[in-house]
Amino acid sequence: MKILVINAGSSSLKYQLIDMTDEHVIAKGNCERIGVGGLITHKTNDITVSYEVEFPTHKEAFLEVVKVLTSGEGKVLDDVSEIGAVGHRVLHGGEFYKVSTLITEEVVKTIEDLSELGPLHNPPQAAAIRACRSVFGEDVPMVAVFDTSFHQTMPEKSYMFGIPYEYYEKYHIRRYGFHGTSHRYVSGHYLEMIGKKEGTKVVVCHLGNGSSITAVKDGKCMDTTMGFTPLDGIIMGTRSGGIDPSVMTYLMNKENLTPDEMSDILNKKSGFLGISGLSSDARDLVNASHEGHHRARLACEIVRYQIKKFIGAYAAAMGGIDAVLFTGGIGENSGELRAEVCEGLEFMGIELDPAENTKRTGTDHKISKEGLPVEVWVIPTNEELAIAQDTKAIVEASR
Repeated sequence: MKILVINAGSSSLKYQLIDMTDEHVIAKGNCERIGVGGLITHKTNDITVSYEVEFPTHKEAFLEVVKVLTSGEGKVLDDVSEIGAVGHRVLHGGEFYKVSTLITEEVVKTIEDLSELGPLHNPPQAAAIRACRSVFGEDVPMVAVFDTSFHQTMPEKSYMFGIPYEYYEKYHIRRYGFHGTSHRYVSGHYLEMIGKKEGTKVVVCHLGNGSSITAVKDGKCMDTTMGFTPLDGIIMGTRSGGIDPSVMTYLMNKENLTPDEMSDILNKKSGFLGISGLSSDARDLVNASHEGHHRARLACEIVRYQIKKFIGAYAAAMGGIDAVLFTGGIGENSGELRAEVCEGLEFMGIELDPAENTKRTGTDHKISKEGLPVEVWVIPTNEELAIAQDTKAIVEASR
């Protein structure tokens, strides 16, 4: 079965076509500037095709994806009917979707209804699903894979906030967690490698421009750092991470800020960018810190300290730890960050092999010393493959 995986944003549409017989990527690409112009970049194993084309809506983007897959230099299909199913990444499934699900009109409406919880992602993702169904027809099965679903196994003590319970009942205010597809893939992949699930205690560190850390016990999420929104947890590229809520009301009063203005500061002007005053890119901060830039170094120290704290906290919550898994753009590529995070955790049985930690293999790679009770690995995430695997399983089960 060939599965098309879709990750839609408000002005973009990323795609991968995966052959599930051996799980290899046939082609991938991105439709950019939807609604304000248009540019498609399409890649196969042999070539890259890029050209401008108008994308008034997501529907035109899907039509162009069909065109580039079935004709021209980037052709990889004789006919679009070779696509057996489509898997859609969806940010927020609320408490409705604990697992991936076959898309129906009711599912699309629920995704739209959850837009209040995911205002930047759910509306364009619902629009993309409708556009996709319009282009491919309703005979092509489609599956929604939710970023929040993996975290639905958290117990109440992990996901409830210390606010009046009525607000949970009225507005579903709770910890939801995000990056769930990545956390599920990385932890599941590791547990497959060791051939064990029950009795395991793993911490997954998904570190990039957006970052989250998850405690995975017996293969299930027990706790995670992101909360009601992706703003909570550790500092990120432009997000503040968790702060004392009184900071917000204090600043709003002092600076005469509206709630939307305060949200903009916390989401877009904080984190690495806000602390360093330099950049939201961790690579820029590392380079600047080596040149003596104090605030860049401070931002690096803060995030590494916070990651270390959560690893320790989650080990305590799970009653032990078997492995720490690093993934995401920063987690996979920054040996310096991994070294500083793990430094001082020797008492927990965590100690890196410096030579292995500095290697950049792009594949699963153990970086801890042999013979210690806790393994540390770099495992590249593959959310697209996880979406494709879910889609294949759900479609086949529905037949």
